[in-house]
Amino acid sequence: MLGFISARQAGLDDPGRLRRAEATRRVLSLELNKDRDVERIHRSGVNTLDIEPVEGRYMLSGGSDGVIVLYDLENLSRKPSYTCKALCSVGRSHPDVHRFSVETVQWYPHDTGMFTSSSFDKTLKIWDTNTLQPADVFHFEGTVYSHHMSPVATKHCLIAVGTKSPKVQLCDLKSGSCSHILQGHRQEVLAVSWSPRHEYVLATASADNRVKLWDVRRASGCLRTLDQHNEEKSKATSEAAGTAHNGRVNGLCYTNDGLHLLTIGTDDRMRLWNSSTGENTLVNYGKVCNESRKGLKFTVSCGCSPEFAFVPYGSTIAVYTVFTGELITMLRGHYSTVDCCVFQPNFQELYSGSKDCNILAWIPALREPVPDDVSEKSLPQQHLNPAYEDAWSSSDDEG
Repeated sequence: MLGFISARQAGLDDPGRLRRAEATRRVLSLELNKDRDVERIHRSGVNTLDIEPVEGRYMLSGGSDGVIVLYDLENLSRKPSYTCKALCSVGRSHPDVHRFSVETVQWYPHDTGMFTSSSFDKTLKIWDTNTLQPADVFHFEGTVYSHHMSPVATKHCLIAVGTKSPKVQLCDLKSGSCSHILQGHRQEVLAVSWSPRHEYVLATASADNRVKLWDVRRASGCLRTLDQHNEEKSKATSEAAGTAHNGRVNGLCYTNDGLHLLTIGTDDRMRLWNSSTGENTLVNYGKVCNESRKGLKFTVSCGCSPEFAFVPYGSTIAVYTVFTGELITMLRGHYSTVDCCVFQPNFQELYSGSKDCNILAWIPALREPVPDDVSEKSLPQQHLNPAYEDAWSSSDDEG
Protein backbone atom coordinates (compact mmCIF):
# COMPACT_ATOMS: atom_id res chain seq x y z
CA MET A 1 0.00 0.00 0.00
CA LEU A 2 2.90 2.38 0.79
CA GLY A 3 4.29 1.65 -2.65
CA PHE A 4 1.02 2.68 -4.33
CA ILE A 5 0.83 5.92 -2.29
CA SER A 6 4.47 6.79 -2.95
CA ALA A 7 4.16 6.19 -6.70
CA ARG A 8 0.98 8.26 -6.82
CA GLN A 9 2.62 11.16 -4.94
CA ALA A 10 5.59 11.08 -7.30
CA GLY A 11 3.31 11.15 -10.33
CA LEU A 12 4.63 7.79 -11.51
CA ASP A 13 1.34 5.92 -11.25
CA ASP A 14 -2.26 6.25 -12.36
CA PRO A 15 -4.34 7.58 -9.41
CA GLY A 16 -7.02 4.97 -10.14
CA ARG A 17 -4.58 2.12 -9.51
CA LEU A 18 -4.50 2.73 -5.76
CA ARG A 19 -8.32 2.77 -5.68
CA ARG A 20 -8.54 -0.49 -7.65
CA ALA A 21 -5.92 -2.19 -5.47
CA GLU A 22 -7.71 -1.26 -2.24
CA ALA A 23 -11.13 -2.23 -3.67
CA THR A 24 -9.69 -5.59 -4.69
CA ARG A 25 -8.11 -6.13 -1.27
CA ARG A 26 -11.44 -5.40 0.38
CA VAL A 27 -13.33 -7.88 -1.80
CA LEU A 28 -10.72 -10.57 -1.18
CA SER A 29 -11.19 -10.10 2.59
CA LEU A 30 -15.03 -10.23 2.65
CA GLU A 31 -16.35 -11.98 5.74
CA LEU A 32 -19.64 -12.37 7.56
CA ASN A 33 -19.77 -9.30 9.78
CA LYS A 34 -20.54 -10.04 13.42
CA ASP A 35 -21.13 -6.37 14.24
CA ARG A 36 -23.71 -5.63 11.56
CA ASP A 37 -27.16 -7.20 11.38
CA VAL A 38 -29.99 -6.60 8.98
CA GLU A 39 -33.29 -6.42 10.84
CA ARG A 40 -35.24 -9.63 10.28
CA ILE A 41 -38.69 -8.75 8.91
CA HIS A 42 -39.37 -11.48 6.34
CA ARG A 43 -41.09 -14.61 7.63
CA SER A 44 -40.35 -16.58 4.48
CA GLY A 45 -37.52 -16.75 1.95
CA VAL A 46 -35.83 -13.60 0.60
CA ASN A 47 -35.89 -13.79 -3.21
CA THR A 48 -34.49 -10.46 -4.37
CA LEU A 49 -32.41 -7.48 -3.18
CA ASP A 50 -31.53 -4.13 -4.74
CA ILE A 51 -29.42 -1.19 -3.49
CA GLU A 52 -30.23 2.21 -4.98
CA PRO A 53 -27.37 3.57 -7.14
CA VAL A 54 -27.76 7.24 -6.17
CA GLU A 55 -26.35 7.14 -2.61
CA GLY A 56 -25.85 3.40 -2.13
CA ARG A 57 -27.67 3.77 1.18
CA TYR A 58 -31.15 2.25 0.84
CA MET A 59 -31.86 -1.42 0.09
CA LEU A 60 -35.06 -3.14 -1.03
CA SER A 61 -35.90 -6.77 -0.38
CA GLY A 62 -38.73 -8.92 -1.73
CA GLY A 63 -39.93 -12.15 -0.13
CA SER A 64 -41.77 -15.36 -0.94
CA ASP A 65 -44.69 -14.08 1.16
CA GLY A 66 -45.17 -11.06 -1.14
CA VAL A 67 -43.71 -8.64 1.43
CA ILE A 68 -41.36 -5.80 0.38
CA VAL A 69 -39.04 -4.15 2.93
CA LEU A 70 -36.98 -0.95 2.65
CA TYR A 71 -33.78 -0.80 4.76
CA ASP A 72 -31.38 1.99 5.67
CA LEU A 73 -27.83 0.59 5.51
CA GLU A 74 -26.15 3.62 7.08
CA ASN A 75 -24.83 3.41 10.64
CA LEU A 76 -26.64 6.37 12.18
CA SER A 77 -25.75 5.28 15.75
CA ARG A 78 -22.00 5.53 14.99
CA LYS A 79 -21.47 2.51 17.24
CA PRO A 80 -19.26 -0.41 16.13
CA SER A 81 -22.16 -2.86 16.43
CA TYR A 82 -25.46 -1.88 14.86
CA THR A 83 -28.51 -3.16 13.04
CA CYS A 84 -29.61 -1.95 9.60
CA LYS A 85 -33.16 -0.91 10.40
CA ALA A 86 -36.22 -1.44 8.24
CA LEU A 87 -37.61 2.04 7.49
CA CYS A 88 -40.93 0.76 6.15
CA SER A 89 -42.50 -2.26 4.49
CA VAL A 90 -45.36 -3.34 2.28
CA GLY A 91 -46.61 -6.04 4.66
CA ARG A 92 -49.35 -8.64 4.46
CA SER A 93 -51.89 -6.16 5.85
CA HIS A 94 -51.13 -3.54 3.17
CA PRO A 95 -54.07 -3.22 0.74
CA ASP A 96 -51.77 -3.30 -2.32
CA VAL A 97 -49.39 -6.06 -1.19
CA HIS A 98 -48.46 -8.69 -3.79
CA ARG A 99 -50.61 -11.78 -3.33
CA PHE A 100 -47.80 -14.21 -4.17
CA SER A 101 -44.01 -14.37 -4.13
CA VAL A 102 -42.09 -11.21 -5.10
CA GLU A 103 -39.41 -12.27 -7.60
CA THR A 104 -37.74 -8.96 -8.46
CA VAL A 105 -37.43 -5.52 -6.85
CA GLN A 106 -35.56 -2.62 -8.44
CA TRP A 107 -35.03 1.03 -7.61
CA TYR A 108 -35.70 3.62 -10.28
CA PRO A 109 -32.09 4.17 -11.46
CA HIS A 110 -32.07 7.97 -11.17
CA ASP A 111 -34.13 8.73 -8.06
CA THR A 112 -35.03 7.00 -4.78
CA GLY A 113 -38.58 8.38 -4.99
CA MET A 114 -39.75 5.36 -6.96
CA PHE A 115 -39.18 1.61 -7.09
CA THR A 116 -40.64 -1.37 -8.93
CA SER A 117 -41.62 -4.92 -7.98
CA SER A 118 -42.88 -7.95 -9.88
CA SER A 119 -44.49 -11.12 -8.62
CA PHE A 120 -45.91 -14.55 -9.27
CA ASP A 121 -49.31 -12.83 -8.95
CA LYS A 122 -48.83 -11.77 -12.62
CA THR A 123 -48.29 -8.07 -11.88
CA LEU A 124 -45.54 -5.46 -12.12
CA LYS A 125 -46.08 -2.55 -9.70
CA ILE A 126 -44.57 0.93 -9.79
CA TRP A 127 -44.35 2.31 -6.23
CA ASP A 128 -44.11 5.82 -4.83
CA THR A 129 -41.47 5.43 -2.10
CA ASN A 130 -42.79 8.28 0.04
CA THR A 131 -46.41 7.10 0.21
CA LEU A 132 -45.84 3.34 -0.34
CA GLN A 133 -48.74 3.42 -2.78
CA PRO A 134 -48.61 1.96 -6.31
CA ALA A 135 -48.49 4.71 -8.94
CA ASP A 136 -49.16 2.17 -11.69
CA VAL A 137 -49.82 -1.56 -12.08
CA PHE A 138 -49.14 -3.68 -15.18
CA HIS A 139 -51.05 -6.97 -15.52
CA PHE A 140 -49.82 -10.02 -17.45
CA GLU A 141 -51.32 -13.33 -18.52
CA GLY A 142 -48.68 -15.43 -16.78
CA THR A 143 -46.30 -15.54 -13.83
CA VAL A 144 -43.68 -12.76 -13.84
CA TYR A 145 -40.14 -14.11 -13.30
CA SER A 146 -38.03 -11.01 -13.84
CA HIS A 147 -38.06 -7.36 -14.84
CA HIS A 148 -35.39 -4.71 -15.36
CA MET A 149 -35.04 -0.98 -16.06
CA SER A 150 -32.02 0.33 -17.94
CA PRO A 151 -29.43 1.96 -15.65
CA VAL A 152 -28.25 4.28 -18.46
CA ALA A 153 -31.32 5.07 -20.58
CA THR A 154 -32.01 8.75 -21.27
CA LYS A 155 -34.25 8.43 -24.34
CA HIS A 156 -36.71 5.76 -23.14
CA CYS A 157 -38.45 4.60 -19.96
CA LEU A 158 -38.98 0.95 -20.89
CA ILE A 159 -39.19 -1.87 -18.36
CA ALA A 160 -38.36 -5.29 -19.81
CA VAL A 161 -40.46 -8.09 -18.31
CA GLY A 162 -39.90 -11.86 -18.50
CA THR A 163 -42.99 -13.98 -17.89
CA LYS A 164 -44.39 -17.49 -18.37
CA SER A 165 -45.00 -16.45 -21.98
CA PRO A 166 -42.10 -16.81 -24.45
CA LYS A 167 -42.76 -13.22 -25.53
CA VAL A 168 -40.66 -10.51 -23.85
CA GLN A 169 -42.89 -7.61 -22.81
CA LEU A 170 -41.72 -3.98 -22.84
CA CYS A 171 -43.71 -1.67 -20.56
CA ASP A 172 -43.45 2.09 -21.04
CA LEU A 173 -43.45 4.14 -17.82
CA LYS A 174 -44.39 7.30 -19.74
CA SER A 175 -47.54 5.92 -21.38
CA GLY A 176 -48.41 3.36 -18.69
CA SER A 177 -48.94 0.62 -21.28
CA CYS A 178 -47.07 -2.32 -22.80
CA SER A 179 -45.47 -0.64 -25.81
CA HIS A 180 -44.28 -3.68 -27.75
CA ILE A 181 -43.34 -7.34 -27.63
CA LEU A 182 -40.13 -9.19 -28.58
CA GLN A 183 -40.79 -12.58 -30.14
CA GLY A 184 -38.22 -15.33 -30.62
CA HIS A 185 -38.02 -17.49 -27.49
CA ARG A 186 -39.90 -20.81 -27.36
CA GLN A 187 -40.48 -21.10 -23.61
CA GLU A 188 -40.84 -18.86 -20.56
CA VAL A 189 -38.36 -16.00 -20.09
CA LEU A 190 -36.58 -16.40 -16.73
CA ALA A 191 -34.20 -13.42 -16.69
CA VAL A 192 -33.85 -10.05 -18.45
CA SER A 193 -31.11 -7.42 -18.26
CA TRP A 194 -30.49 -4.15 -20.11
CA SER A 195 -26.94 -3.39 -21.18
CA PRO A 196 -25.17 -0.83 -18.94
CA ARG A 197 -23.39 0.40 -22.09
CA HIS A 198 -26.06 0.72 -24.81
CA GLU A 199 -29.48 1.90 -23.71
CA TYR A 200 -31.41 0.08 -26.46
CA VAL A 201 -29.70 -3.33 -26.06
CA LEU A 202 -31.44 -6.00 -23.97
CA ALA A 203 -30.37 -9.54 -22.99
CA THR A 204 -32.97 -12.23 -22.23
CA ALA A 205 -32.59 -15.79 -20.92
CA SER A 206 -35.16 -18.52 -21.33
CA ALA A 207 -36.12 -22.06 -20.37
CA ASP A 208 -35.55 -22.94 -24.06
CA ASN A 209 -31.76 -23.00 -23.26
CA ARG A 210 -31.25 -19.80 -25.26
CA VAL A 211 -29.95 -16.31 -24.57
CA LYS A 212 -30.88 -13.56 -27.01
CA LEU A 213 -29.59 -10.02 -27.47
CA TRP A 214 -32.08 -7.47 -28.81
CA ASP A 215 -32.00 -3.93 -30.14
CA VAL A 216 -35.46 -2.71 -29.22
CA ARG A 217 -35.39 -0.06 -31.98
CA ARG A 218 -35.22 -2.67 -34.76
CA ALA A 219 -38.35 -4.09 -36.32
CA SER A 220 -36.93 -7.63 -36.24
CA GLY A 221 -35.63 -6.99 -32.71
CA CYS A 222 -33.18 -9.85 -32.26
CA LEU A 223 -29.52 -8.96 -32.80
CA ARG A 224 -28.18 -12.46 -32.17
CA THR A 225 -28.75 -15.72 -30.35
CA LEU A 226 -25.73 -16.74 -28.28
CA ASP A 227 -24.21 -20.09 -29.29
CA GLN A 228 -22.07 -22.01 -26.79
CA HIS A 229 -20.19 -23.69 -29.68
CA ASN A 230 -19.51 -20.37 -31.43
CA GLU A 231 -21.39 -21.74 -34.47
CA GLU A 232 -19.03 -24.64 -35.03
CA LYS A 233 -21.47 -27.12 -36.60
CA SER A 234 -19.23 -30.12 -35.95
CA LYS A 235 -19.58 -29.71 -32.18
CA ALA A 236 -23.28 -28.95 -32.05
CA THR A 237 -26.05 -31.48 -32.44
CA SER A 238 -29.18 -30.27 -34.16
CA GLU A 239 -30.90 -29.86 -30.78
CA ALA A 240 -28.01 -27.91 -29.24
CA ALA A 241 -27.49 -25.57 -32.20
CA GLY A 242 -27.94 -21.96 -31.18
CA THR A 243 -28.19 -22.72 -27.47
CA ALA A 244 -26.24 -20.95 -24.73
CA HIS A 245 -26.57 -23.81 -22.22
CA ASN A 246 -27.63 -27.46 -22.12
CA GLY A 247 -30.40 -26.55 -19.68
CA ARG A 248 -32.71 -23.74 -18.68
CA VAL A 249 -30.92 -20.38 -18.58
CA ASN A 250 -32.09 -18.62 -15.43
CA GLY A 251 -29.44 -16.01 -14.65
CA LEU A 252 -27.98 -13.02 -16.50
CA CYS A 253 -25.51 -10.36 -15.38
CA TYR A 254 -23.53 -7.82 -17.41
CA THR A 255 -20.09 -6.71 -16.29
CA ASN A 256 -20.18 -3.06 -15.21
CA ASP A 257 -18.59 -1.80 -18.43
CA GLY A 258 -21.17 -3.73 -20.47
CA LEU A 259 -18.47 -5.41 -22.59
CA HIS A 260 -19.21 -8.92 -21.30
CA LEU A 261 -22.26 -10.90 -20.21
CA LEU A 262 -22.35 -13.73 -17.66
CA THR A 263 -25.05 -16.42 -17.93
CA ILE A 264 -25.99 -19.30 -15.62
CA GLY A 265 -27.96 -22.42 -16.54
CA THR A 266 -29.39 -25.50 -14.89
CA ASP A 267 -26.66 -27.49 -16.65
CA ASP A 268 -24.50 -26.30 -13.69
CA ARG A 269 -22.44 -24.08 -15.94
CA MET A 270 -21.64 -20.37 -15.99
CA ARG A 271 -20.48 -18.81 -19.25
CA LEU A 272 -18.86 -15.48 -20.14
CA TRP A 273 -19.76 -13.90 -23.48
CA ASN A 274 -18.36 -10.99 -25.46
CA SER A 275 -21.50 -8.83 -25.60
CA SER A 276 -20.59 -7.09 -28.89
CA THR A 277 -19.64 -10.18 -30.93
CA GLY A 278 -21.71 -12.78 -29.05
CA GLU A 279 -18.64 -15.01 -28.77
CA ASN A 280 -18.38 -17.58 -25.97
CA THR A 281 -15.03 -16.70 -24.32
CA LEU A 282 -14.71 -20.32 -23.08
CA VAL A 283 -13.75 -19.34 -19.52
CA ASN A 284 -14.08 -22.48 -17.38
CA TYR A 285 -15.68 -21.89 -13.97
CA GLY A 286 -16.06 -25.60 -13.22
CA LYS A 287 -19.35 -26.90 -11.86
CA VAL A 288 -21.58 -24.04 -10.71
CA CYS A 289 -24.35 -25.82 -8.80
CA ASN A 290 -27.73 -24.37 -9.82
CA GLU A 291 -30.91 -26.12 -8.72
CA SER A 292 -33.19 -23.07 -8.93
CA ARG A 293 -36.42 -23.61 -10.85
CA LYS A 294 -36.85 -19.87 -11.38
CA GLY A 295 -34.57 -16.86 -11.87
CA LEU A 296 -31.24 -16.75 -10.00
CA LYS A 297 -30.00 -13.32 -8.89
CA PHE A 298 -26.21 -13.05 -8.93
CA THR A 299 -23.92 -10.03 -9.21
CA VAL A 300 -20.44 -8.77 -10.09
CA SER A 301 -17.99 -6.44 -8.34
CA CYS A 302 -17.18 -2.93 -9.53
CA GLY A 303 -13.86 -1.10 -9.55
CA CYS A 304 -11.66 -4.12 -8.81
CA SER A 305 -8.76 -5.61 -10.72
CA PRO A 306 -9.58 -8.37 -11.50
CA GLU A 307 -13.39 -8.24 -11.26
CA PHE A 308 -15.29 -10.89 -9.29
CA ALA A 309 -18.64 -12.68 -9.66
CA PHE A 310 -20.74 -13.53 -6.58
CA VAL A 311 -22.97 -16.53 -7.30
CA PRO A 312 -25.50 -18.24 -4.98
CA TYR A 313 -24.28 -21.84 -4.64
CA GLY A 314 -26.56 -23.91 -2.41
CA SER A 315 -26.40 -22.37 1.07
CA THR A 316 -23.14 -20.54 0.23
CA ILE A 317 -21.99 -17.79 -2.13
CA ALA A 318 -19.21 -18.71 -4.54
CA VAL A 319 -16.75 -15.93 -5.47
CA TYR A 320 -15.11 -16.33 -8.91
CA THR A 321 -12.68 -14.19 -10.89
CA VAL A 322 -14.74 -13.19 -13.92
CA PHE A 323 -12.08 -13.48 -16.63
CA THR A 324 -10.08 -16.51 -15.45
CA GLY A 325 -12.81 -18.60 -13.81
CA GLU A 326 -10.85 -19.18 -10.59
CA LEU A 327 -12.94 -20.02 -7.53
CA ILE A 328 -11.56 -17.63 -4.90
CA THR A 329 -13.65 -18.57 -1.86
CA MET A 330 -17.05 -19.74 -0.60
CA LEU A 331 -18.89 -17.40 1.77
CA ARG A 332 -20.66 -19.51 4.41
CA GLY A 333 -23.25 -18.27 6.89
CA HIS A 334 -26.75 -19.03 5.65
CA TYR A 335 -28.69 -22.06 6.88
CA SER A 336 -30.61 -22.67 3.66
CA THR A 337 -30.49 -22.01 -0.09
CA VAL A 338 -29.23 -18.56 -1.09
CA ASP A 339 -31.50 -16.96 -3.72
CA CYS A 340 -29.93 -13.56 -4.34
CA CYS A 341 -27.00 -11.28 -3.64
CA VAL A 342 -26.26 -7.63 -4.36
CA PHE A 343 -22.94 -5.72 -4.34
CA GLN A 344 -22.48 -2.29 -2.76
CA PRO A 345 -19.64 -0.72 -4.82
CA ASN A 346 -19.00 2.35 -2.61
CA PHE A 347 -17.64 0.26 0.27
CA GLN A 348 -17.17 -3.15 -1.44
CA GLU A 349 -19.86 -4.81 0.67
CA LEU A 350 -22.11 -7.72 -0.24
CA TYR A 351 -25.64 -8.51 0.95
CA SER A 352 -27.33 -11.86 0.42
CA GLY A 353 -30.87 -13.19 0.89
CA SER A 354 -31.85 -16.80 1.55
CA LYS A 355 -34.71 -19.20 2.11
CA ASP A 356 -33.75 -19.07 5.81
CA CYS A 357 -35.50 -15.62 5.91
CA ASN A 358 -32.23 -13.83 6.73
CA ILE A 359 -30.34 -11.08 4.93
CA LEU A 360 -26.62 -11.27 5.74
CA ALA A 361 -24.00 -8.51 5.41
CA TRP A 362 -20.54 -9.48 4.15
CA ILE A 363 -18.03 -6.75 5.03
CA PRO A 364 -14.30 -6.38 4.25
CA ALA A 365 -12.17 -7.40 7.23
CA LEU A 366 -10.29 -4.59 8.93
CA ARG A 367 -6.53 -4.48 8.51
CA GLU A 368 -4.72 -5.95 11.52
CA PRO A 369 -2.55 -3.27 13.18
CA VAL A 370 1.15 -4.12 13.16
CA PRO A 371 2.75 -3.89 16.65
CA ASP A 372 5.66 -1.46 16.84
CA ASP A 373 8.06 -4.12 18.13
CA VAL A 374 7.37 -6.54 15.27
CA SER A 375 8.98 -6.01 11.90
CA GLU A 376 6.78 -6.57 8.86
CA LYS A 377 9.26 -9.10 7.48
CA SER A 378 8.64 -11.42 10.40
CA LEU A 379 4.87 -11.50 9.83
CA PRO A 380 3.35 -14.57 8.17
CA GLN A 381 2.68 -13.81 4.50
CA GLN A 382 0.49 -16.72 3.46
CA HIS A 383 -2.75 -14.71 3.60
CA LEU A 384 -1.46 -12.07 1.21
CA ASN A 385 -2.31 -12.47 -2.45
CA PRO A 386 1.09 -12.12 -4.21
CA ALA A 387 -0.47 -9.81 -6.79
CA TYR A 388 -0.99 -7.19 -4.08
CA GLU A 389 2.28 -7.44 -2.15
CA ASP A 390 4.04 -4.15 -1.45
CA ALA A 391 6.94 -4.12 -3.91
CA TRP A 392 8.21 -0.65 -3.02
CA SER A 393 11.39 -0.16 -1.08
CA SER A 394 13.47 2.86 -0.08
CA SER A 395 17.06 3.44 -1.17
CA ASP A 396 18.19 2.81 2.45
CA ASP A 397 16.84 -0.76 2.25
CA GLU A 398 18.60 -1.37 -1.00
CA GLY A 399 21.92 0.05 0.18
